[in-house]
Amino acid sequence: MASDDIRATRLEKVAQLKELGVNPYAYRWESTHHAAQLQKKYADLPNGDEVQDEVAIAGRILLRRVFGKLAFFTLQDETGTIQLYLDKKKIQDSMAEVDADAFNHLKQLTDAGDFLGVKGSIRRTEKGELSVNVSYYAILTKSLLPLPDKWHGLTDVAKRYRQRYVDLIVNAEVRETFRRRALITAAIRRHLDQQGFIEIETPVLLSEAGGADARPFITYHNTLEMELYLRIATELHLKRLIVGGFERVFELGRIFRNEGISTRHNPEFTTLELYQAYADYHDMMALTEALIITAAQSVLGTLEITYQGEAIDLSPPWRRVTMHDLVQEQTGLDFTQFQTIDEARSAAAAAGVLNVDEIQSVGKLLNEVFEQRVEANLVQPTFVMDYPVEISPLAKPHRTKPGLVERFELFIVGRETANSFSELTDPIDQRERLEAQAARKAAGDLEAQGVDEDFLTALEYGMPPTGGMGMGIDRLVMLLTDSASIRDVIAFPLLKPETDLKTETDEKS
Repeated sequence: MASDDIRATRLEKVAQLKELGVNPYAYRWESTHHAAQLQKKYADLPNGDEVQDEVAIAGRILLRRVFGKLAFFTLQDETGTIQLYLDKKKIQDSMAEVDADAFNHLKQLTDAGDFLGVKGSIRRTEKGELSVNVSYYAILTKSLLPLPDKWHGLTDVAKRYRQRYVDLIVNAEVRETFRRRALITAAIRRHLDQQGFIEIETPVLLSEAGGADARPFITYHNTLEMELYLRIATELHLKRLIVGGFERVFELGRIFRNEGISTRHNPEFTTLELYQAYADYHDMMALTEALIITAAQSVLGTLEITYQGEAIDLSPPWRRVTMHDLVQEQTGLDFTQFQTIDEARSAAAAAGVLNVDEIQSVGKLLNEVFEQRVEANLVQPTFVMDYPVEISPLAKPHRTKPGLVERFELFIVGRETANSFSELTDPIDQRERLEAQAARKAAGDLEAQGVDEDFLTALEYGMPPTGGMGMGIDRLVMLLTDSASIRDVIAFPLLKPETDLKTETDEKS
């Protein structure tokens, strides 16, 4: 039967229920248990036995099997499923005053997808299925659209993302992914709270985007008559809080970047950014390691995990190694020996690195070699340390290595998971770097930002030595839920409207 025909049939059932004096969209229901609680509480109940404990439960009908005077429904709530044992005589006897034909109405006017509330005793069938032996039921919500086919489920990937609500109904593993996501963020917040951090929300709408190299979204405020940017990082406002006297602050929030979409990138995503006064990037390494270990233990109960078939060991301590050393390990190139960019380009090109002629500094070339030849091989958790100053405009100069900054990035399964600096606190140095960024922006670099004068003013009041760290929550959730795509861990990822897709298809045909 076509979807439109099913909907029309179900609308007729809605009308019939109303004629019977039944509201097909109830106001409330009080349950005594969830399905998982019942499954656990009565796990030892022998086959064929029944206990007279009355329970009340509510959920969505997933499956219906009707055999004359007996029916079996599968009911699903947030925690799992349980069978409903529906005996005509028991239902008719107990509901006679409410509905003299209650059993037949249950058979004829309910469908898979409806929400049902039931009361009854607990029994285990002869076949071993724990069931609620129903004495009373109430239709709580009448579903108008059919659920996906029970054997094939919702398998179209684009439709799963577009209609996440249906995906959640029929795919228990998807619900588990988002349950784990909530547990991960809760564990992170708990750990930070125990370490004395406080969470303070910072603005999403900004007059000057900053804190990262990224192309921002631009919007417009009608009353103020000014362009505004959606934030590309929470960094600069959290640092203002450190200037203001807070010593440990963080925000776990949404970031917006007007960039490409892939299995690793979504235009809006979630980050953790934190700043700790009187700390440096070594302290941040220890904190980052502890946060991820805490999250893994809280959600999985182990540090030995598997991601897409690859065994990952999160046991501390994680490897700490400089970018220079990793590049030399993988390519044989020792960037400490190059005196000029031409010399570095020639050596990199000879080692098979692509597009070297476009790069204008030794530091940027080092990073390019790292990205092309090293990054994907960092499967086990690795802190990559000491980055070129050219690609780190907000980090403090390295205290012993000229041309480098005190920065690390954490890589797991070949992906950057966290980024950290000994934060730049010198307002004069910071101004020079931001002005260099602004020059790039003026020259057409869409990812470069302007000069945030208010932030520089804040720095001139003085910011204590500070360690900062940003972590991609979506990528961490991907790792700890064994999810291949970032869209699998974002409940409602950005997608092109179906009408636009249809127009594109029509134009090509």
